[in-house]
Amino acid sequence: MTAEGEKIEQLTDFAAQTIRDAGEIALSYYGQGQRDARFDEELVTEAELRLSHFFQDQLAARFPEHRIFTNHQEDRGYSHAGERYLWVFDPLDGVANFQGGVPIWGMSLALLENSWPVFGAFYMPVTGDLFHARAGHNACRGDHEMHAFSHPEINDESVLLTYSRFHNHYHTSFPGKIRSLGCTAAHLCYVAGGQADAAIFTHETYQDLAATRVIVEASGAKIYRMDGEGFFLNEYLDGNKIDDHLLVATPEISALIRDSMKRVL
Repeated sequence: MTAEGEKIEQLTDFAAQTIRDAGEIALSYYGQGQRDARFDEELVTEAELRLSHFFQDQLAARFPEHRIFTNHQEDRGYSHAGERYLWVFDPLDGVANFQGGVPIWGMSLALLENSWPVFGAFYMPVTGDLFHARAGHNACRGDHEMHAFSHPEINDESVLLTYSRFHNHYHTSFPGKIRSLGCTAAHLCYVAGGQADAAIFTHETYQDLAATRVIVEASGAKIYRMDGEGFFLNEYLDGNKIDDHLLVATPEISALIRDSMKRVL
């Protein structure tokens, strides 16, 4: 193995261990939301802050020269120094599930080198599922490779994952099952693993998608705009909200999904 390969192995090992350790911390808050409140914002904020501080401390102890993504990220230009590595940590995705005791939530971690993705991971502490991929390599769920569903057809057994207010925005002739599980990162990983054919999502940020973007692309799927144009996540490195509605699917079925959608005006 080359020196660069050894370096990447060290970084991926650090990421896997750190995200699992963060998951153990998150479990101490899981399902502890106030029973008389629909959403316990105080609990979620406390958990997110503790998880963010934990990751910052771990990175400072192991790779102090590396940087952590912040909104309105400064572009420092190309570098060969340690600061060329930028970590993107999203402490909680699926916060309503997390505070309410529903197991579909998790945390994501991505690594960039001079703004280009190196790898991404999404961990679901309750189920123990770790989805991960290195850019240009296969996507995996744990130790097992996974691939997006690529048959060029949709039918009554097809599965489309959506956001919670999808029905307010689209009329659809999609023939299969339409579900919202309350966690965009999980949706994208389930598409990457073939458990769902496609997912539609909106109102995310670079931080939300940095890790799952790598996993999706490694699985053979892609992220599209709903008009069929390609979507380029690096355009949102400044931290601005992504207001567009986006579709993740394989090229073979992306047009079929779009054709089954009619936007409500």
